[in-house]
Amino acid sequence: MVSQEFEEKAKAVQNLPNKPSNDELLKLYSLYKQATVGDCNTERPTGLLQMKDKSKWDAWNKLKGLSPEDAEQQYIDLVNELSKKYASK
Repeated sequence: MVSQEFEEKAKAVQNLPNKPSNDELLKLYSLYKQATVGDCNTERPTGLLQMKDKSKWDAWNKLKGLSPEDAEQQYIDLVNELSKKYASK
């Protein structure tokens, strides 16, 4: 079960004034999935047109073995960093 702070950060990242880069979004996705689901539990997409899904799967699968608690903390830290980086000026 995730913390209230984690849930608040997951909502806050949706409201950033500027969109994070694709790499940052992949990192957010993979940490979120690792914190909420645990190790990647699906087969890697194989379709030619599923490049985005493959990238997301690869990013999540790289975190295999990371505890949900550690993933949650890394997610919170990343959202804090992105909030500063993309704060409206």
